[in-house]
Amino acid sequence: MPEAARLPLTLLFGAAGGAVAHLAGMPAGWLLGSMLATLASVLCGFKPSLPNWLRDITFFILGIQAGSGVTPAVIEQLALWPLSFAIQMAGVVVVALVTMLFLERAFGWDRETALFSSLPGALSFVLAAASETRADMTRITVLQTVRLFFLIAVLVPLLGWLEGDESRVPAMAAHGDAVWQYPLLVVVCAVAAWAGVRSRVPGGLILGALVGSAVLHGVDVVTVGVPPLIATPGLVAMGALIGSRLQREDRGALPQLLPASIGAFVIGLSIMTLSGLAAIWALGLDIGRVSLAYAPGALEALTVLAYQFDIDPAYVAAHHVVRFVGIVLLVPVLARRLPRRAPTLADAVRSEATLPSAAHDTEATGREH
Repeated sequence: MPEAARLPLTLLFGAAGGAVAHLAGMPAGWLLGSMLATLASVLCGFKPSLPNWLRDITFFILGIQAGSGVTPAVIEQLALWPLSFAIQMAGVVVVALVTMLFLERAFGWDRETALFSSLPGALSFVLAAASETRADMTRITVLQTVRLFFLIAVLVPLLGWLEGDESRVPAMAAHGDAVWQYPLLVVVCAVAAWAGVRSRVPGGLILGALVGSAVLHGVDVVTVGVPPLIATPGLVAMGALIGSRLQREDRGALPQLLPASIGAFVIGLSIMTLSGLAAIWALGLDIGRVSLAYAPGALEALTVLAYQFDIDPAYVAAHHVVRFVGIVLLVPVLARRLPRRAPTLADAVRSEATLPSAAHDTEATGREH
């Protein structure tokens, strides 16, 4: 099927799934329903199509939306963040070590594959480094992707239970005398997003838009947000981006790798839960905020969820950037210590099919890498 036909079908599947989940009263229904519907289409043999320009527009819109949740009260808590970063990164290191040992001992995976599969997030960098070693790329891709799906599927109902139904409408209403704020918001966020991309900060596009929006809203220069007519399609597109991470080529390996993927997810979630409880006890933070900030992966998706549930998007985004940068700095060091192999034709095919989508979806945009 040509890409021109696959794009509208992808959006149709995502919108249908999002509408069903929203009407059923699921928390963050447009996002979660779109993700599940797109994943189902992949498992049925469909190859979703989401071009880079659509992904970039989605990240820009949702970055503005997330930044509009920042208030002056958020700024007053900045002093707590460094210690929170330290607790989070300690948990990430323990997750990687325990997961690696689990995959080696329980399933007999080789050291290279277990190591790269254990790193929570930063999939594009992990795959790029793993491709230069003897690691099994299929196992790494499937395990990391399945872990992300479970993470979103568990966090959304949990937050719905903790915080109630979505506590924030996807936009703030604008009065007639505030219409001028829209062009100001768009221009400032566009400049900030461009700066984020140019700086090569992980997730720079969505984070740049978030920072621009957060500054304007934090000092009360702007009070308007993204209209629901624009925000809802953005959530659908984001869900489709996450759901399309699993490639059609990986379907055959999914049943065999599901037990290892579930085990790795349970380990990661359990250890980061303990880290989160330590942060709650030491810093007096609330459960919802720490749950999203300490979740191992999905920078863009979890930042959007932070806005949807009115849970300090700036705090959540900052922690995911720190985790992302930490893993990015660690991966090249680890890769150099492992045996290298000559690239094969299969690796080249997988790299072409997987790396762009992995780099452009829930962790960071491709041009930043």
